Formats: sequence, structure tokens, C-alpha cells
Amino acid sequence: MRGRNPVAAMTQAEKGEPENGREKEKEQRGVKRPILPAAIPEPLQEHIQCDYVVVIHPGSNTLRIGRATDTHPAAIPHVIARRHKQPGQPPSCDKWLLRDGLNKPESNEQRQNGLKMVDQAIWSKKMSNGTRRIPAMPEQARVYNKQIRPAILDHDSGVKWTSTSHNEEYFVGEEALFVNPADRYDIHYPIRRGQLNIHDGPGGSLTAVLTDLEVIWSHVIQKFLEIQLKDLKYYRCILLIPDIYNRQHVKEMVNMILTKMGFSGVIVHQESVCAVYGSGLTSACVVDVGDQKTSICCVEDGISHRNTRLCLAYGGSDVTRCFFWLMQRAGFPYRECQLTNRLDCLLLQQLKETYTHLDQDISGLQDQEFQVRHPDSPALLYQMRLGDEKLQAPMALFYPATFGIVGQKMTSLQHRSPGDPEDPHDEHYLLATQSKQDQSSKAAADRKALPKPSMFDDARSQAMDVAERGHMMEAELGPSQGDGMGHSNDGEESSASLFSRKTMVSQFEGKALGLDKAILHSIDCCTSDDTKKKMYSSILVVGGGLMFHKAQQFLQHRILNKMPPSFRRVVENVEVITRPKDMDPRLIVWKGGAVLACLDTTQELWIYQREWQRFGVRMLRERAAFVW
Repeated sequence: MRGRNPVAAMTQAEKGEPENGREKEKEQRGVKRPILPAAIPEPLQEHIQCDYVVVIHPGSNTLRIGRATDTHPAAIPHVIARRHKQPGQPPSCDKWLLRDGLNKPESNEQRQNGLKMVDQAIWSKKMSNGTRRIPAMPEQARVYNKQIRPAILDHDSGVKWTSTSHNEEYFVGEEALFVNPADRYDIHYPIRRGQLNIHDGPGGSLTAVLTDLEVIWSHVIQKFLEIQLKDLKYYRCILLIPDIYNRQHVKEMVNMILTKMGFSGVIVHQESVCAVYGSGLTSACVVDVGDQKTSICCVEDGISHRNTRLCLAYGGSDVTRCFFWLMQRAGFPYRECQLTNRLDCLLLQQLKETYTHLDQDISGLQDQEFQVRHPDSPALLYQMRLGDEKLQAPMALFYPATFGIVGQKMTSLQHRSPGDPEDPHDEHYLLATQSKQDQSSKAAADRKALPKPSMFDDARSQAMDVAERGHMMEAELGPSQGDGMGHSNDGEESSASLFSRKTMVSQFEGKALGLDKAILHSIDCCTSDDTKKKMYSSILVVGGGLMFHKAQQFLQHRILNKMPPSFRRVVENVEVITRPKDMDPRLIVWKGGAVLACLDTTQELWIYQREWQRFGVRMLRERAAFVW
């Protein structure tokens, strides 16, 4: 009875009216009850904006999570090791550097052709002193590397396997990576190539993947943020999702955050928009090069232009694997290295980050050294001689045939939603009703214009003609258009431009599109020349997949050389931004989510637990800051 007049309550009881009687009566009359926000304790209301908002950026390889007030988020490997429960069957392990499409008969030929294009590009670009680069042949390095034998630094590497003596149910992050394969644990990465890692193998069902996500996030929140799970009802969450997202997956993650983990509210926003927020820009062509995928999108005044979104199915891990292949051609001295060994994959990633570059001025053979430290083994020191391999590997991002991936879709767009029974007013409904409205208005105009005797017949034939044309257009466009068809507030296209874009994209959708060409295509899909000029002047590179020495200058040169001549004359300066405000490009998207939490305009975007339980996925259509 708190907050109510006891006399009024007594009077109501005396009259025989139950407390919720009038509410039910109103609902029967069709009066909507107001949507109430989640209950937040009074003392916390003034702090909820910052201290009580958790920002979650779930990457394919790294999870970044922290309070909106934190300077840096906690960053841990986004992986879980679960105790294997089926005796007699081998434990399962999700792939990291390996992927489908690498062992086809055409893979090696494609890889060699890609490398020829890379070598031609290296030779054609002069060094800063005006001279041509002299290529360093792998044979020169191979003769030296074949003779190398490791030196023993220490008989104990100092690296230990994760202790499983207590028979723990699971391990998360670094501990999961260092679980001994003999200890029979299944290794799962819940996100691959920016999407939930749904597959036919063990742990690949939607339920299993969501359970892994919940366990990993809950573990990190307790261990690194020191928040007890029972206290999450006082916290809100900002979830960052890819620009090209799967609606069903996003819906399930929001349900997990609000219903299972128990956050009081959530905001869902796209990575590209948050990258712009985090960098302090207003508009940019955002190029997010991650470990598993590369996404490109043009953002203008906080709006992600749907037409410009592209996702390329390659990233930093593909460069790592390509670098390993190139080192093997040059006689890589650590001959026991295997892509199926998690610790070897970590070593290869470290070698890529240390030695690869995009600096044309570095030429010739150089001597390097590296250490191999594995549990239960001595620490080994290797000498190694490398030449152009250090430049060729990152250049594969611009000539992705070098990755040797055959038979996989390498370029994708936002797909139309298949529909959701909980969301009857989705874009299919809007498209259908829009079409009916157009038909009825057309028919009404025809009735006024035509003589009465033929009015009915002509209006009917006109409506049928419109419906038939709409059906034909729908069939031609196919299922790959989407993300808000029928909405006019997200850069709506005419049917002709949609069809033109579909035709253009279908030409390369099955092929591997180079990074520079993908950027140019994304900018070219902007609706106006003014927007295109703005994007050429602000190309923002985020993520950890392009953190090579001289990457900024290299990408800038490629864009300048390949941009349309008409824009080359009018764009004053093509600017590639890789470290805005000297920030780590891997943290910019997360930082943008933290900025989002503190904006006054954000308040209307929150989806509260109580609302979600009542209205479900419809709240995403109502509250999302982008067209759902």
C-alpha cells in the first residue's frame, strides 16, 4: 500500500472494487496501460548514467567489457573451455586460424595467383627515394633458414598449463587457451566472423552458443568488473552489434541480457556509429578490420547508411595464416608449428604483429629472432631470415585471392529478415501496407480522372498492374535486400536504385573484394556527391586487423589512385585516420559505446526488462537507434 492513501484504498475495498479491477476494465475498453521503466533504487538514479552502465563489445576473438566510466575495458580472449562429458568421443575444438575453403584443389593455384598480383603491386610502386624495389626471393632466405637449429634458453619455459585438478566445469579467456589438450575439454568460440557461431558440430546449436556467451560474460563481469550477478538488476547494459547483423541473434542476445543475466535495461547500437562517437568525429567511412571479418559502412551525423554496408569474410587471422604460409616457403625454422595447435597460433599471431608492415622502403633480407615457450618444454630461441614476406602478408588484404579461400561467400550485405511471429509489424508488413496504400491512392486518382462507366474496370486493372510490377520487382531483388525495407528515415532508395545496387553487388558478392575496392564501393553507394566528398575526407580505420607500420599512408595512396577522377578534382584531401586522439584503434568502438551511455539523447533508447517481458522484440523496433 506504499505511496497510496489508505482511506481511498479502504473506500475502494468497501465498494467491492479490487485494486486491479479498473485496470482490467480499461484494458477491455482498449485503453493502453503506460509502459513502466524498470524499478531502480532511489539512491542510484543520479549515478545510473555512468557508474551503473556496462558496455559490452563482443568480438570474434576478443571480448571488451567495462563500465562506461572506465578508462579502458577489460579485454580477454572470447573463448570458453568446457569439460568434455562424453567418454569414448574425442573433445571438440573450434577452429581459429583454419577455416573452410582452404583445402580445395584450386586453393593453391588461387593463392599463387594472388601472390603474383601482390608482387606486381610491390614492384610497381616506387620507394620514397624514387627507385624501384629490388624483390627478395624466398630461395635466398630458405638456404639460411634450413640450417637453423634452435638454441635452448632455459630447460623450463616458465609457461604452465591451466590447472584442472578441481575438475572445473569450464574455463574462460586465457585459462581456456592454456588448457592441456590431454585434459579433455571442448574449446568453443561463441562468435565467428561477427555472427553467432552456429554450426552442426558439438556446442554449435543456438542454445549452446547463447549459454557459452552468458557464462563468459557473467564470469568476466564478476572477475574483472567485480560486480555480483545478483546486483545486475541495478545496472544497465549497452550491447554493440555489427553493422550487418542477424535479427534473430540480436533478439536472443537481448533476451539473454535482460531475462537471464538480469540487467534492468539495454541499448543496442551498431559498431560503426559507436566508432564515430568514440573518435570524436561527426561523419566518416568506418573501416573495421577485425580478426575474423572486415566491415565497412558510411556514417553521417550518427546514422549508418544501409546502402553502404559491406562485410568481407576475412580479417587479421587470415593475414596471420598467410604469413605462416609465406614463412614456410622461406624455410620457417620452427618446423613443428601446426595451425591446429592453439599455442602455435598464438605464437604466429605474435610474429605477425611484430614483424609485418606496409612500408615499401623496407627491402632486402633481415635477420630476426623469436622464442617458443610451451608448457612442459624448454624455452627455445630461433634465428630467422625474412625478406618480402613481411610486406606480402598484410598486402593480402588488398588482394584476398592470396588467402586461397575457395567456395565461400566472401562479401555480404544486410539480408532481409525472414520474419518474426512476435513482430507482426515488421518490414514485410510495412512493405505490403505501403504497396496497398499506393494502390488505393492510385485507384482513387484514376476514379476521379476517368469516365464513370469504365471507372471500376480501369481502377481494378491499374491496381493489378501495380501489384504485378511490385511482385516482379520483389522477385528480382531477392532476399538479400533488407534492414528496414519500407522505412523512409534510413536513406530509402527507389525501386530502380535498389535493383541497380543488387545487380552491381551480385557481380562480386561471391568473390573476395580487396579492402581498397570495398571502401570505394561503399562510398560510391552514398546517395549524394556531397556525402561522398565528406566520406573521402574522413576514412576512419578501427579494429586490430590493420595495425601495421605505415598502414595509414599505404591505404591513403591506394584510395587516391583508385578513386573516380571526378572526385579526385573536387576532394581537397583524402584523409585516412587510424589513431584519432592517439587512441588504440581496438578500443574506439567500445569507447563510443561508453560515450553513448552519457548522452542525454540516449535516455529514450533504453529497453527495460519489464517492457521486454511484456512486448518482446517489438521494443527493438520502437527503441533501436537504427532502423530495425
